[in-house]
Amino acid sequence: MRRKASLILLALAVFFAALSPLLRWYAFPRVAKIPAGQYQDMVLEAKGATLLDYGSMTAKKVDKVTVVQTLKGNVEASERIERTANRDVVVWDGLSYVQGPDGEMVSRIPERYIFDAHTQEPVHATGESVDGDPVRREGIEFKWPFLTEKRDYEYFDAQARITEPIHYEGTQDFRGVEVYYFEQTIPWTKVPFPKVMPVKGITAESVAKTGTTRWYTTVRKFWVEPVTGAPVYGEEIHREELRGGTLLGDREKVTAFAGHVKMREDYIRSTVDLVKSQRLLVALMATYLPWGFLVLGVALLALSLYLEARSRRPGDPSPARTREPEPLSA
Repeated sequence: MRRKASLILLALAVFFAALSPLLRWYAFPRVAKIPAGQYQDMVLEAKGATLLDYGSMTAKKVDKVTVVQTLKGNVEASERIERTANRDVVVWDGLSYVQGPDGEMVSRIPERYIFDAHTQEPVHATGESVDGDPVRREGIEFKWPFLTEKRDYEYFDAQARITEPIHYEGTQDFRGVEVYYFEQTIPWTKVPFPKVMPVKGITAESVAKTGTTRWYTTVRKFWVEPVTGAPVYGEEIHREELRGGTLLGDREKVTAFAGHVKMREDYIRSTVDLVKSQRLLVALMATYLPWGFLVLGVALLALSLYLEARSRRPGDPSPARTREPEPLSA
């Protein structure tokens, strides 16, 4: 009976030991992915910012500039691309909408971001664009890969349409969540004017004819939860200038926007709560279950060997037989 039980335990030990790497290295990379229809929005604010008044073409201090960023999964477009890409694809239609303290639009830049649902690597397909201009992204944008590593990544900057390293700067605690801090600096770069300008009658083409150019620099900061690869907080120290041309008169340059853009408090709280809940699901597949199955397999193997050893142990010696006394003969 012991031998039969040991064989059953041995079979279970082999099963769970084999399931551990299978779950981590085969199932997890295929199961963990970004949903194609995901929608998310975020509101950021730059308090005490500097903003260009296009009426007088002078930079003025304002109480607040608000940036609303939305990302909407386009399921129809992703399914169309998947038929030729032979991989799970996510298409995000994004919009960065900036408004001044009076609620009027400062700029609106649409974007289409196409990437692999599992690895977050860019997928190059028709429609990949920023503000209507075709682009070919290299590197990540908006989200880091699942199980983010302590290393630098290539990160795409939509304003400059370039990819630059974003550097891992250390591990921190952000409101009870262990995060990796990343930072990227985009040096002063000449960038195109938005297709939609804040003043009626002024277009990107009409401004370009004056010889005036637009320049941009930023220091981008992200605090990323490494298991999910989701940023729980972000900031930008953002500056834009208009330089040269007849639009500025005799001035060499004027500040178009300058401010320290930070995520609004209510969005910080909701993002942290969401990431905490998603982290548990990803960690189950990536860490807890694989390690748990491995430990269980080792424990079952040890128990199987113990029962096998007990079944092979020599039995205790049988007690000596007592002879019955023989009757005395007469």
